[in-house]
Amino acid sequence: MEFLQRAPGTPLVLGIFPGAFNPPTRAHLTLARTVLAKADEILFVLPRVFPHKAYEGADFTQRVRMLEAACIGEPRFSIGASDQGLLIDIARECRQHYGPATRLAFLCGRDAAERIVHWDYGTPGAFAGMLREFELWVASRGGPYEPPGDLQHGIRALPAPDGCEEISASEVRRRICDGRPWEHLVPEAVVPLAREIYGRLPAA
Repeated sequence: MEFLQRAPGTPLVLGIFPGAFNPPTRAHLTLARTVLAKADEILFVLPRVFPHKAYEGADFTQRVRMLEAACIGEPRFSIGASDQGLLIDIARECRQHYGPATRLAFLCGRDAAERIVHWDYGTPGAFAGMLREFELWVASRGGPYEPPGDLQHGIRALPAPDGCEEISASEVRRRICDGRPWEHLVPEAVVPLAREIYGRLPAA
């Protein structure tokens, strides 16, 4: 894990928010701020390699720039670059830096939780084993998430932040490509960067 921005101190509870951030949206920031009521620090993690897709649109450096802009003024927000994209790999990288006492909780939406829980990790029951090392906190998105019964001990439901259900990075990119209003969907500090980056790219 390479820290590009790190909050001071050692948190008792670390909220880990991995994502593509192509671009960071108001939904990302609102969820992170909401979770600060339950976690001491939020670590946005941008993997250098994604397990399920390639880099398209903004490159790694451009996405880092947008995350840094989005996190300005948030002393409890950190940004890290992970060498790998699977949650267990990110969790173990975090454990090396934060120590054994910090409780690790990954943040995601319902759609991402479905992929994470049902991903083929190559070994039956692999994800249940991972939940001994971290928790999964799932925000409702298009409906509440109902985890399988044998995983409920490690998965917590989060309410969807108000006004964020329909916000997605892909919608931002589509709107930029189509010439429709999009600025209200991203943090204000990200607007000029997104205009510069995506104004030259086709929607992905």
